[in-house]
Amino acid sequence: MNETGWPPIEADDETLKAALAEASIPALMAALVHITGDRSIVEGEIRPQPNVLADAQAGITPAQQEEARRLAFDQIVQFRDSGSRLPSGPDEATIQSMINFMTGLELDSDYVGFLRSELALDGEGAFVLPDFSDVAPDRLADFSVLVIGAGMSGILAAIQLKKAGIAFTVVEKNAEVGGTWYENTYPGCRVDSPNHTYSYSFAPRDWPQYFSSQPVLLDYFKSVVSEFGIRDQIEFNTEVIEATYDEQQGKWHITVQADGKQRTLSANAVISAVGQLNRPRLPDIEGRDTFAGPSFHSGHWEHEHDLTDKKIIVIGTGASAFQFVPVIAEVARDITVFQRTPPWVAQRPEYHDAIPEGKHWLLNHLPYYSAWYRFFTFWRTSEGMLPAAKRDRAWNEPGSVSRENQVVRDMLTAGAKAVIGEDEALLELVIPDYPPAGKRMLIDNGTWYRTLRGPGVKIVADPVARITPTGVVTANGDRYDADVLIYGTGFQASNFLAPMRIVGRSGIEIHEHWRNDPRAYMGMTIPNYPNFFCLYGPNTNLVVNGSIIFFSECEMRYIMGCLKTLLAGGHKAMEPRQEVHDAYNERIDAGNLERAWGSEDVNSWYKNEDGRVTQNWPFSLREFWDQTRAPNPQDFEFS
Repeated sequence: MNETGWPPIEADDETLKAALAEASIPALMAALVHITGDRSIVEGEIRPQPNVLADAQAGITPAQQEEARRLAFDQIVQFRDSGSRLPSGPDEATIQSMINFMTGLELDSDYVGFLRSELALDGEGAFVLPDFSDVAPDRLADFSVLVIGAGMSGILAAIQLKKAGIAFTVVEKNAEVGGTWYENTYPGCRVDSPNHTYSYSFAPRDWPQYFSSQPVLLDYFKSVVSEFGIRDQIEFNTEVIEATYDEQQGKWHITVQADGKQRTLSANAVISAVGQLNRPRLPDIEGRDTFAGPSFHSGHWEHEHDLTDKKIIVIGTGASAFQFVPVIAEVARDITVFQRTPPWVAQRPEYHDAIPEGKHWLLNHLPYYSAWYRFFTFWRTSEGMLPAAKRDRAWNEPGSVSRENQVVRDMLTAGAKAVIGEDEALLELVIPDYPPAGKRMLIDNGTWYRTLRGPGVKIVADPVARITPTGVVTANGDRYDADVLIYGTGFQASNFLAPMRIVGRSGIEIHEHWRNDPRAYMGMTIPNYPNFFCLYGPNTNLVVNGSIIFFSECEMRYIMGCLKTLLAGGHKAMEPRQEVHDAYNERIDAGNLERAWGSEDVNSWYKNEDGRVTQNWPFSLREFWDQTRAPNPQDFEFS
């Protein structure tokens, strides 16, 4: 090992050449700066182009790629043969130059600080937690937290609480950890964020695929639970019915149910990690319960039904249907898909691909390649997309909200046409009339469009009027019969915290308090609900810019800061000031109105019945990361 922990490179020349053939050129060039100390490598003519999303090399030409590989081979061989000794780390100016190279932009110092932290080049990651060592031992010993849910966010909460030495219990309604990756087992289920960003910053993996499937993700979360030793503190098959705040004691009393029996737990603080996408939503269609054959929601897939040679009706074309329809189409006799609104689809050729051996070698052996590859993926699929979602009030072209948004529209439309060809009728059905980023964009390698073109698959835009024992009848009166009916109609995302009852200091249940308009300060804390924290709460969802795990890590860092403030200050409880909460939400609302998803002509599950966006964060990841670094005590009332 050298002084930075990287093992010496021992690969022969042929192994190096094979690995370089699979390299991400931007990440490779940044890694070369580390092993050579030569900043000019990222300051020449070979540069990634911003917003070239469909090209994994970000617009670097094939000739430039070969030039970069030749340079890399010579430099890595020299590095290997001289003992794999790294020069001193790059200085601030060099790191800024490397970040500008990666993004294709001249970023200000605030962004550079954030992105440097995300890179963790000095060993300190982006989510440094507060130090609890100065909290009085008796205060720490008398304090406990109850975490609701053992999905991605609940696991994270448990790990961070354990690190701080805070007593906690996690209650999970399912028999295993994983949340959505435990519950959703439909065919084809996989993540639509690149796995090198859809993973905890402190628990990276050498992923088998660029976008891993549900079994791989479930194994990841189970392995993290074992690795950090938190399984014994999770109570499985235990569901929270109600949580009530006792102002006199300064505690929450939580009623849970397991094996048909109820009992009460108590804790000083509660962290809700139940997420937004855990309760399937069935459409309110006349006759829904009259269908005679098997019918089920994709979120509760019934695997006992053999779909071979069956006539199948699918209602919905959201993210789940988008993934399972191509799989079941391989065995079904025919499938009729009923679509309300089509999704925008970004073509990523590697969506179903395994990561090649050469890239595995680079990720595991070339110093700092993995950090820059993760960074490049992070930027390309997150912050780099956000400007195209901003509304230009002077822009009046239908179907887009700005010139940049129209560029994305044209690119996505061209991607669809490249797969569908000259089938104008199908193109008319699958090209949305709303702007890109109005709803979450789906990722694919052409499989969805090829499936819709294939034999035995039909897509219908005529709304379903009613369901009959044998199938459906549309608004036009057309009848479609089927053996099996599958709902791909999403989740009750707007009904935060349901079906739990959360009763705060005022004695008001939280859903009565919200009245279908959920709001929280920072998306995490709510006036009159002391010591109650939400992970993945109101206005913390993402549309175009990034992995929700990034958001959860930001939020958990902030919550740990709140707990530190509470304990170190000798307080019993804390809650946000009403005026601070209200001002924050006014800013969020104004921000969402300036995004494509806030457009008046866009209907989606992001909005409540009044048209307010209750789900989404409208600003950059850097701004969320910055505002959640530590709580401001002046924003809170303490008791």
